[in-house]
Amino acid sequence: MKKPFSAKSKAGIPARYQHFDKSYPAVMQAVEALGEATQSAGPLDSKSRALVKLAIAIGGLREGAVHSHTRRALEVGCSPDELRHVGVLAITTIGFPSTMAAMSWVEDILRK
Repeated sequence: MKKPFSAKSKAGIPARYQHFDKSYPAVMQAVEALGEATQSAGPLDSKSRALVKLAIAIGGLREGAVHSHTRRALEVGCSPDELRHVGVLAITTIGFPSTMAAMSWVEDILRK
């Protein structure tokens, strides 16, 4: 089964995720299969899907997911400005303070 991360990006994967993967490989295979199925379920290209996934993570105020989807978006060719724009778009939906938190999580990854 294809892994959702390249070997190059494996180093950036949080230890908690890697530990879960090692402890529950069958569950991770199922989660990865579901992820692959959702990625190919519609007409969006990889960059659009990456931006949507980042927006969902921002809207849910999920710091780890924002980090993960920022990394993934960069891997498929999204620019830092595109990622920041996703954050700016969140202001009218989740409010200014929440957006500032989410944008700081995007910047955590962009600074690396």
